[in-house]
Amino acid sequence: MSKTRIKTYDRIIQESLKLFNEQGERSITTNHIAAHLGISPGNLYYHFRNKEEIVYQIFIMYREFINQRLAVPEDRKMTVDDLVNYLDTAFLAMWQFRFMFYDLPGLLARNPQMQSEYHQFVNTELKNILGEHFREFIRLGLLKMDEEDIEAVSINIWLVVKFWFAFEQTSRPKAPITEESGHRGVLQVLALLKPYVQPEYMHAFRSLYERHTAQKAS
Repeated sequence: MSKTRIKTYDRIIQESLKLFNEQGERSITTNHIAAHLGISPGNLYYHFRNKEEIVYQIFIMYREFINQRLAVPEDRKMTVDDLVNYLDTAFLAMWQFRFMFYDLPGLLARNPQMQSEYHQFVNTELKNILGEHFREFIRLGLLKMDEEDIEAVSINIWLVVKFWFAFEQTSRPKAPITEESGHRGVLQVLALLKPYVQPEYMHAFRSLYERHTAQKAS
């Protein structure tokens, strides 16, 4: 593959992601993408047969982002700062790839390849990542939680993160979705975690809560 092709291929993915986030995936066609990039539709079809292939590659980017940024460190013990990274990364991913979660069932229905891999990602990779993080936070002493509660709390957090921007759209129909919307979502996740935070870490937990409260209001 030539350097020119790699560059055009990557530009198509990056600019499509931007257009999908700004205008919604369903309202954007391959002709819109080609015109935005200043290339011919034929040039775009040289790299991707249809829009669904572009969306699938964006999903691959999202999955790699989550796996890399949320991987439990192997060379050190986790700290309270990792909880900050855990939450920030989750909502940063939702912000950068937010179009995927505005109408996820419809998006998956139109993209069978992505549908299969998305369910595999959620039911194995993501489930394992969340479980590992909670067990590390428990070993750290930050959280006190029974083993049987880990999966239920993990799922509740994933539901908040996954559907947060859609919730914001319906509860604030006249307000644009912004990064500040994500801070409100973090506060909801912290509310789910608060009953499990141990007293010696409550000060750090409250500092984290206050940080996101200030960013929400900014």
